[in-house]
Amino acid sequence: MAASSADKVLTAVSRVGLGLGGLAVLPSFCLFDVDGGQRAVVLNMLTGVEDKVRGEGTHFKVPWLLQPKLYDIRLRPKLIQTTTGTKDLQMVTIHVRMLFKPDVPGLPTIHKTLGEDYDERVLPSIANEVMKATIAQYNAEQLLTHREHVSKEIREAIVQRASQFNILMDDVSITHLTYGKEFARAIEEKQVAEQDAERQKFIVAASEQERQATVIRSEGEAEAAKMISEALKEHGSGLIEVRRIDAAKDIAEALSKSPNVMYLPQGQQMLLNVAGGGRPQQ
Repeated sequence: MAASSADKVLTAVSRVGLGLGGLAVLPSFCLFDVDGGQRAVVLNMLTGVEDKVRGEGTHFKVPWLLQPKLYDIRLRPKLIQTTTGTKDLQMVTIHVRMLFKPDVPGLPTIHKTLGEDYDERVLPSIANEVMKATIAQYNAEQLLTHREHVSKEIREAIVQRASQFNILMDDVSITHLTYGKEFARAIEEKQVAEQDAERQKFIVAASEQERQATVIRSEGEAEAAKMISEALKEHGSGLIEVRRIDAAKDIAEALSKSPNVMYLPQGQQMLLNVAGGGRPQQ
């Protein structure tokens, strides 16, 4: 009797344990969680992808019959680079950075037509097409002077094309714009030529200023000569004598300061008589 009772107890305990184990395992098979910033698309193995998109939280599923696929609906960056030609046949390399996210109501369509890697399938192709078509409408120089307008045109075109695939664009901007070596060399030569032109303008302006100064100086000298001539007519040669005395003073002062000039008083013989070599006669 005791052994039979023990077997019954063990059997009941094992059944309870199995039941509890089944209950513990059941949520992992019948429930799934959708985290913040995610949405779930459910694939019904009998009817296909359901149109209803599951939001954040815990949801029920039938094992094997319902298979959820999670999608990230937060903004993500994408950098696209392409090399193309301008209207004047200059090669440029352009980098465009995009911030995108999927359109939540269109997730079932994205899952059916594109798959989970929809961004890799769609964005490079439409971005390259739009950038090449837009850049081809402008000259290389216009890409610099009208960069804001070019960026706006590229952004509007990419937003319109991406919306056809249920992809929302939050921002599209040009991050880098690089020209070929030939165009960079041409820009450098143009800058050098402009600097030379500015230098020539300065030289011409300096020459004009010098010419004007010479004219003014000549006019001043002519006016001075006229005044001197009038003074001579009025006062005789006294002015000339005064100028001659002033000039003699300047010359004497300059000679007195020279170490190679010796002053000899008039009428005195300061040199030795070395012509005959003898003593002079008494």
